[in-house]
Amino acid sequence: MTAPHPLVVRARRLADDLLVPQAERVDQDGVPVSHLTAVRASGLLGINAPLAYGGSAVPAAVGRETAEILAGACCSTWFVQTQHHTPVLTLVHGESTARERLLGPLARGELLSGVAYAHLRAYPRTPVTATREAGGWRFDGTVPWYTGWGLNDVMLLAGTTGGGEAVFAFTEAREGPGLRASEPMRLAALTAARTVSLELDGLRVPDTAVALRTPYDRWAEGDRTKAVSANPAVFGVAGAALALLAPEHEDVAGPLRARLAEVRARAYALADHPVPSERLDERLAARVEAFEVLGAATTAAVVAGGGRALALTGRAQRLAREALFLLVQGQTRESRLAHLDVLAR
Repeated sequence: MTAPHPLVVRARRLADDLLVPQAERVDQDGVPVSHLTAVRASGLLGINAPLAYGGSAVPAAVGRETAEILAGACCSTWFVQTQHHTPVLTLVHGESTARERLLGPLARGELLSGVAYAHLRAYPRTPVTATREAGGWRFDGTVPWYTGWGLNDVMLLAGTTGGGEAVFAFTEAREGPGLRASEPMRLAALTAARTVSLELDGLRVPDTAVALRTPYDRWAEGDRTKAVSANPAVFGVAGAALALLAPEHEDVAGPLRARLAEVRARAYALADHPVPSERLDERLAARVEAFEVLGAATTAAVVAGGGRALALTGRAQRLAREALFLLVQGQTRESRLAHLDVLAR
C-alpha cells in the first residue's frame, strides 16, 4: 500500500487537530487569522507552485485529496485558502515580471491571495472595466463577490477592455484610492469566510502587477472546463456528513458511501483526461450527480440527528448549509441549467 503524500498527511493533521474541533465556532464567529497562519505554515498554499519558487508541484490527485480533507473539516477555512491557488497558477503561466516578484512569496505562504474575477462570467456585460493608462491600468466597476476580506494580503483582480481582452492584475487587498469594500455579507452559509463586494472607481495598477492579458474568449474556454468539473469540496463535505451516520445507520451510509466513491472516481478520471476541452458533457453530468449525493448525504445526517441537528452547535446543520453553498459556488449558466434539468425529471 502506497504511503500518503506528506502534504496529505499535513492536511489531515491540520483538520484533526485544529479545523474539525473548532468548525462550529468558526462557522458562527468567522475564520480566525490563526487558522490561516496554520495553513500558511503547512505548505499547502504552494501545492500547485513550481519547486523553483518554493512550491511542491504535486500531482493533481494530491491537490484534490487535500481539498477534500480541508473542506470536510471546515468549509469556511477551505474556501478562503482555495482562492489562493488560482493566482498561483495564473502567475505560473503569466507575465514574467509579476511572476518573479510574487510567485515565491505566494508559494511559500508569505502572502495570501484572494480572487476578484468571477464577474468575468457575466460577459458581454462588463461589471469591471480595465482601461490602459500610461504605465499601467485603471479598473472601474463593481466586484460582486470577494472572499477573505481582512484575511488576504493581496487579490488577483480582473477586468475586461473595450477590445474584448481580459486583464488580470494584483493589488493590495485593502481599501485605498479607487477601492472601497462593503460591510461583510450575511449569508446562509460561509458568512465566516468574510465575503464583501468591492467598488472600484479609478483603481490604478502598474504594469509590473499585471499577471495575465488574454483574449476573453480564450480565458472563457479554459474557465468552462473548470466550471463543468466536480469540485473536490463536494466529496469532502459529503464524506463528513456520512461519517455522522456510522455505525448506527450504516444501512443508509453504506450505499451512499459506495455511490459517492463511484461518482468521485468517474469525475476524477474525467478531470485527468489528457485533452481538457473534451468530454465536457460527461464532466458536467458527473458534477450534477456529485451534488445529488451531497444533498442525500447531508439530508441523511440531519434526519438522523433529529432536533439536535438544528442547533447551531450541531455539525449536521452546518454541513447541510455548506452543501447549499457549494451548489452555487463557481456556478455558470450552463451548469445551473444542467442541474435544473436533472431536478425536473
